[in-house]
Amino acid sequence: MPEMTIESLDLAKAEMLVGSDGEEASWLAYDAYHRAALQRLERSGADFAVIACNTAHHRLTQIGRGLAIPILGIVDAAAEACVEHRVRDVLILGTRTVMASAVFRDGFRQHGIDARAPADERHRQMVLAAIDALSCGRDNGASARIRQVIVESGLHRANPSAAVYLGCTELPLAFPAHKHEGTFEIGGVRCINSTALHIRAAFEFAIKDA
Repeated sequence: MPEMTIESLDLAKAEMLVGSDGEEASWLAYDAYHRAALQRLERSGADFAVIACNTAHHRLTQIGRGLAIPILGIVDAAAEACVEHRVRDVLILGTRTVMASAVFRDGFRQHGIDARAPADERHRQMVLAAIDALSCGRDNGASARIRQVIVESGLHRANPSAAVYLGCTELPLAFPAHKHEGTFEIGGVRCINSTALHIRAAFEFAIKDA
């Protein structure tokens, strides 16, 4: 069992500090808040770090500046699973920042995978409503909303090279029977569980020299 040190940040504070793309200065406080936590981990003797939040990975490069320890990227873990399952087309579901993130799309593209967010604002709002409900420990139709977005976005079982990226910690909770699985199928469509894959990547990194 790897030894672990945890820095638990205030999610409400982090959300208030989210900046606007195109205005780099607006992200400085957000980056600094996360970097300070990583610096504390580094001083504690940690060999590497994991940020258990998709939104923060939109700023991973900026947050990690000046750190000597590696930070395991959540997109890399997901993209590697996609390559393993021959997925070439990914629908990204997550917070508004994640769905709009060029960083996420570029991260998948580096592995030969085309990634996109729902084009319809109504679908994006449905995803955000599902996240809000799940973050409060309720389903409130979250799983039905996600299924509807998947179907209406054109993903179907006839295309095995397509998958849905559940790019928010809460989204896999809409499917409790699968929340510990890195990949699973809903209605014949493969889902990429970013949380489970990130956990697996961290564990494998921690024990690789054991």
